[in-house]
Amino acid sequence: MTLPMRSQLKYWGIAAAILIVVLWFLGDVLLPFVVGAAIAYFLDPLADRLEAWGCSRRLATAIITVGAILLFILLALLVIPTLVQQTTQLVQTAPELSRNLQNFLAQRFPDVLAEDGVFRQTMTSLGQTIQERGGELLQTALTSARSLVSVLLLFVIVPVVAVYLLLDWDRMVARIDELLPREHAPTLRQLAHDIDDTLSGFIRGMGTVCLILGTYYALALMLVGLQFGLVVGVVAGFLTFIPYVGAIVGGVLAIGLALFQFWGEWYWIVAVAVIFQLGQFIEGNVLTPKLVGDSVGLHPVWLLLAMSVFGTLFGFVGLLVAVPVAAALGVVARFLVTQYKNSALYLGGDPDGPR
Repeated sequence: MTLPMRSQLKYWGIAAAILIVVLWFLGDVLLPFVVGAAIAYFLDPLADRLEAWGCSRRLATAIITVGAILLFILLALLVIPTLVQQTTQLVQTAPELSRNLQNFLAQRFPDVLAEDGVFRQTMTSLGQTIQERGGELLQTALTSARSLVSVLLLFVIVPVVAVYLLLDWDRMVARIDELLPREHAPTLRQLAHDIDDTLSGFIRGMGTVCLILGTYYALALMLVGLQFGLVVGVVAGFLTFIPYVGAIVGGVLAIGLALFQFWGEWYWIVAVAVIFQLGQFIEGNVLTPKLVGDSVGLHPVWLLLAMSVFGTLFGFVGLLVAVPVAAALGVVARFLVTQYKNSALYLGGDPDGPR
C-alpha cells in the first residue's frame, strides 16, 4: 500500500530534523568521521581505476594508503615547516611592509599621505593589527581545533575511517540502495547520480585544480626568489575554488611583495605577474575544462551562502558538509522545478492531456 504524500513528507521531515539535531549536538565528535568520509569519497575513483587495472579492492586500498603515507611524510618534512615559518615571518614583518608602503607613497604621492591623514593612520593601524592579531588568530584557531577534537584523534581516527570507508565504499553504496523506498528508488537513484556528478565535478575536479595551481604558484614564486612565495601560492591555490578570486588575491599579494623585494629589478616583478597570468591561462583553458567541465551546476554564490550558513550554525563540521548539502539542494531544486513545469499548476490543465 502506497503511503499518502502527507505521511511521506512527515517521515522525510523527521529524518531531516534528526540529522540537523545530530549535527548540532555531535558536530565536534563527528568531525574526524566527516573528514574521513570526504577523503574516502575523493579517493574512490582512484580505487575504482586500480580495480579496473586488475587490482583487488584490498590491494587498491593498500596502494593508496601507502602512497598517502609517503606523501604525508614528505609534506611533514619539507613543506609544512617552511609554510609555518613563512606565515610567521609574514605576520611579523607586516608593520615593516606597511611603513615601506607609506614611504613609497609619500615619495611619489605626497598629497595622499598627509601627516594626520586618514590613509596614513589606516596603514599604520593595519600593520600593527596584523602583527598583534595575526599570531592571536592562529593561536585561537589551534585552541579551537583542540577544543573540537584533539589533534591525536584527527591524526589517528581520520586515516582509519578513510581506509575502512574506502575499502567498503561500493558495498556501502549497494547497501544504501537496498534500503531505498521501492516506490521512489528510481527517482532517488537519479537524484543521487546527479548529486554525485555535481560533487565529483566540484570537489574532485576543483580540488585537483586547487592542488595543481597551488603547487604551481608556490614552486614558481619560490624559483623567482619571492620571500613568502610558498604562503602566497598556498593562499592562491586554496582560493581558486572561487572563480578569479584566487588569482586576484594571490596576484595582488605576490606583486605587492615583489614591489618591495625587487624594487628596481623590474624583470622579477614582471616575472611574478607573468606567473599568475600563465596560471590563469592554464586554469581557464586546460585544467577547468578537463577536470571540472562546463556543467557542474554549483554556482559560487550559492556555495558561499551554504558555507556561511552551515559554518555559522554547525561550526567547522558545517563547513565540511556545506558543499555536499549545497549540491544536493541544488539538484533537488532543479528536480522540483522540472516537476512543477510538468504539473497542472504550471500548465493550467491536465498535464497528460493535449496542450
